[in-house]
Amino acid sequence: MELKFTVGGRISKPVAEVFEAVVDPAQLSEFFTTGGAQGRIEAGAEVTWDFHDFPGAFPVLVQEVVPNEKVVLQWEAGDDARTWTTVTITFQELEDGRTYVRINEFGWPGTETGLKSCLGNCEGWTGMLCAMKVWLENGIRLRDGFYK
Repeated sequence: MELKFTVGGRISKPVAEVFEAVVDPAQLSEFFTTGGAQGRIEAGAEVTWDFHDFPGAFPVLVQEVVPNEKVVLQWEAGDDARTWTTVTITFQELEDGRTYVRINEFGWPGTETGLKSCLGNCEGWTGMLCAMKVWLENGIRLRDGFYK
């Protein structure tokens, strides 16, 4: 069984603004990486993300960036440092000026631990989309105090 998921949502902002909110560590830290993000997301870069709910900086390897269209990342699949998942974030400009963001992640081992990590990341990316929407559209930091 291949463990993977896709989540997505619409944000009432232009694609360039939504894309920049993901690749700019200062903006990403406002709504997602509650412990901070270090390094701009650029192809070939290694950046770090820290979360209050999972303390300790996580290395994130940036595989590909197509401005205003796509970001491909890899990071550790839970507790197994030998296994990395692949995350693809796509940005689609909609006719009404909104942006559709889709996040796909795959690569966990087909084990109980892999399934638990996959479901946890699906929850995390869904939360990220919700937090990004309210931050970009209303300036609200949805995750403030949620985990700490």
